[in-house]
Amino acid sequence: MASKGQKFKKYSNNLKSMIIEELKQGYSYRFLSKKYGISEKTISTWQQKIRHPEKYQNQGLKRGPKNDKNLTKEDWKERYEILKKYQAFLKAQRERK
Repeated sequence: MASKGQKFKKYSNNLKSMIIEELKQGYSYRFLSKKYGISEKTISTWQQKIRHPEKYQNQGLKRGPKNDKNLTKEDWKERYEILKKYQAFLKAQRERK
């Protein structure tokens, strides 16, 4: 599991395809790992993604607020009303104390 704030290395598609081709030629994960300075598990994952693309169909999809661009005006109004009710609820809770 990744640590909070961890930065991930990004590898070019050319490098990935070159390494996969070398795997097909019979080179081991360990040899390629040392040659390119990439972990064996990363190379293994790349190969799995090529062999079984159906397992990785949903990866890379953005979730969360960035997908709000597709919402209609009615959706935004509904969210705004919910937020107003929640703020009124919090205010009532604070006044009780």
